[in-house]
Amino acid sequence: MASTTCTRFTDEYQLYEELGKGAFSVVRRCMKISTGQEYAAKIINTKKLSARDHQKLEREARICRLLKHPNIVRLHDSISEEGVHYLVFDLVTGGELFEDIVAREYYSEADASHCIQQILEAVLHCHQMGVVHRDLKPENLLLASKLKGAAVKLADFGLAIEVQGDQQAWFGVILYILLVGYPPFWDEDQHRLYQQIKAGAYDQRSTVASMMHRQETVECLKKFNARRKLKGAILTTMLATRNFSSKNPYKKPDGVKEPQTTVIHNPTDGNKESSESANTTIEDEDIKARKQEIIKVTELLIEAINNGDFEAYTKICDPGLTSFEPEALGNLVEGTDFHRFYFENSLSKGHKPIHTILLNPHVHLIGEDAACIAYIRLTQYMDVNNMPRTMQSEETRVWHRRDGKWQNIHFHRSGSPSVPTK
Repeated sequence: MASTTCTRFTDEYQLYEELGKGAFSVVRRCMKISTGQEYAAKIINTKKLSARDHQKLEREARICRLLKHPNIVRLHDSISEEGVHYLVFDLVTGGELFEDIVAREYYSEADASHCIQQILEAVLHCHQMGVVHRDLKPENLLLASKLKGAAVKLADFGLAIEVQGDQQAWFGVILYILLVGYPPFWDEDQHRLYQQIKAGAYDQRSTVASMMHRQETVECLKKFNARRKLKGAILTTMLATRNFSSKNPYKKPDGVKEPQTTVIHNPTDGNKESSESANTTIEDEDIKARKQEIIKVTELLIEAINNGDFEAYTKICDPGLTSFEPEALGNLVEGTDFHRFYFENSLSKGHKPIHTILLNPHVHLIGEDAACIAYIRLTQYMDVNNMPRTMQSEETRVWHRRDGKWQNIHFHRSGSPSVPTK
């Protein structure tokens, strides 16, 4: 993306309806004529800007050029003409997060954790690029679309500055608003509002688990809101909600028993964890939560296989999934079409209960967005003669996170095939 000067905006873009308006600017939908791609054009009337306002505009454009992240509204073009300046951003159609909170009253802990995780990643990218937003609030967080689970995107860098050195990151207020539906601190009188904030005085709603809001002072709130501490806590909350939720996305019809998955860790690992729990660092908690997330998404994938649910399976797997497995007779398989045959002709036709045990899973994190898990998979099932049987396979799966969602991109399985023998 390059800044263009003395170029007519209308030579490159077609303007459409107004999307929003500010004191010195208006936002309109536009289309790049050469590609047909739609964007949002922020049109600033520079005739009314002071010298300081011009500096702020240049700073905002400069900062936006630095930031390239799926959870940040991206600046694609900057065009200056006489009396007007155009900033061309991603077209985001889901509205403000604030409006969604108002419509829903408050978020469930699972939805809030997914949302805050995206905000964390966006702000982390800002800090890695030496940028502090300085205006984090639900009004400046946009939803990519109206669809459920749409990506959250950080916007409005008008107050952002470039800094050097470590900075504290606070997210507790946004998390509170997501879970409760209103700010933790509020008063019409600004002086009383500041006193509330300094005293750390806020209500604890019964709809929110006590673990999420047990802080009693501002100092504890600051510790909870440190980047890694919060990320680890949110991921743990998300996993706990997923485990205890009564809604199962892979639920079978009535009368058909649900396949179950059990994870069994090495007992020595558990003892070690218990003895060292008092010395656990913030980074350790984050790593532990991320590893647990990989185990959980692996469980979901195994449940989709046991349920014969090809649609759920393809949602968890990358379209370009590669695999080595006994069914392929030593050949490398790419994509999920090879697996579709087994889902349609065998896996989906099984109505007998299946119980899967993942023995001693080992997770290796490869950066922020990739991981590898290795485990022994024991599958218990009833054969055609109603006799219990067990199969064993050794599996390794490689996971990659795209747009906040983990997908299986490769696996290697040896031993028994996935389909139970008769």
